[in-house]
Amino acid sequence: MRTILHLDLDAFFVSVERILDASLKGKPVIVGAKPEDGRGVVAACSYEAREYGLHSAMPVKQAYHLCPDGIYLHGHHEEYSRFSKAVKHILEKYAPQIEQASIDEFYMDFTGTQHIYGSMFAFAKKLQREIEEKLSLPCSIGIGSNKTIAKICSDYAKPEGITYVLSGMEKEFLVPLPVEVIPGVGKVMKKALHEKGFYKIKDITKVPGNYFGMAFGKYGISLWHKANGEGQEYLNPPQKRKSISKEKTYGKDVVSKEEIETTLFNLTGKVCQMLRDKNRQASTVGIKLRYSDFVTVTRAKTIKFTNDDKVIFDTAVRLFRKAYTRRISIRLIGIYLTKFNEFYEQQVLFEDIEIKRKKLFKAIDQIRRKYNYSIIKFGVK
Repeated sequence: MRTILHLDLDAFFVSVERILDASLKGKPVIVGAKPEDGRGVVAACSYEAREYGLHSAMPVKQAYHLCPDGIYLHGHHEEYSRFSKAVKHILEKYAPQIEQASIDEFYMDFTGTQHIYGSMFAFAKKLQREIEEKLSLPCSIGIGSNKTIAKICSDYAKPEGITYVLSGMEKEFLVPLPVEVIPGVGKVMKKALHEKGFYKIKDITKVPGNYFGMAFGKYGISLWHKANGEGQEYLNPPQKRKSISKEKTYGKDVVSKEEIETTLFNLTGKVCQMLRDKNRQASTVGIKLRYSDFVTVTRAKTIKFTNDDKVIFDTAVRLFRKAYTRRISIRLIGIYLTKFNEFYEQQVLFEDIEIKRKKLFKAIDQIRRKYNYSIIKFGVK
C-alpha cells in the first residue's frame, strides 16, 4: 500500500509576516490588499482574523467590514518564495519523491520507508518540529494511502495537527465529514450537492457512481471515487514551466499611457530576471490588458530568443500601443513570456556591446538576489 504525506504550511503568508515582524503575533492579520486600495482580495489571514468570518479569496472590502481592527498588509512575496524553498530543502533530505502543489503545499511519497523512519506518525511529528525549530513555520501534516486522503487529513486538525488514516480505514474516516472537505468542491459544487440532498460524504457513498456521472459528468464520477476513499496514489513528476508572467492590477483605474508603460517596464525587468535566474531565453512576448469594464485583450509576438530587458520591453510596449485602442481607463496590465530555450554564454576573443550588456545584467541580478529587486532600477528611456 502507498504511504503519501501532505504537508500544508498553516496560514503561510501570515506566518512569514510574523517572522519579519514579531509584533503581529496574536493579532488578526490579513495579507493581500489594504482597504484603502479599494480592490483586491484576501490572499491569507491569521486564525485570529478567521474568528471574524474572514477567509481566503474574500473581497478586502468585505473583510474590512467584518474586521475593521485587523492589520492589512500587501505582503512580501519574495520572502514567501524564499521560505517555501527553505521548507522544500528540508523535505528533500527525507522524501524519496516530492510534488510541490503550491507555494505552501507539498506531497511526499514515503512508500516502503517505514524500516528507515519507523512510525510514520512519529516521523511526521519530527518533520513538523524540525520545520518549526529551523524556520519558525507551523504546519499540518496528513498521511494516507493516496493524495486525496492525505490532503483531507492535513486540513482535518489545523493548525499544527497530524492526522493519519490507516489503509482500509479511508471510507470510515470520510463518511461523517461534510462534502466540502473533498478537494475540488467549492461554493458552486457545494450548493449543487446540497440541492440534491448531499450534505455529508456518507450521502454520496449511498448512491451508485453512474448516478454522479449522469448528474455531474466526468467530474461527478471523480467526486464519487474520492468520497469512497479512492484517489491518485502516485505523485506527478515535476513539470517544466511553460510561461513566466507578471501583472499589476491598479488600485484606481489608469488612463495615462505613460504610467501604464512605466508599469510595463518594471514588470518586464522582473520577468527578464526570472528568465536569467533559470538560465533561459524566451522567443514569444505577450501582453495582457484589462479595461475598467473588464474587457480583456491579449497580444503576442514571436522574436529571436533573448533575455534582454530592452529587447523584450520594446516588443511589449509596441504590442501595448497597438492593443490600447479604446478610450477607456485600464484596470490591469501584464506581460508574459513563453517558448523557452536554455542559454549558454559563449566565450569570445573580443567583447562586443551585446556581451557587455549580458555581463551588466549578470552583475545586476547578483546584487538583486543578495539584497532585493528594487535596489537597482533602470530608467524607462
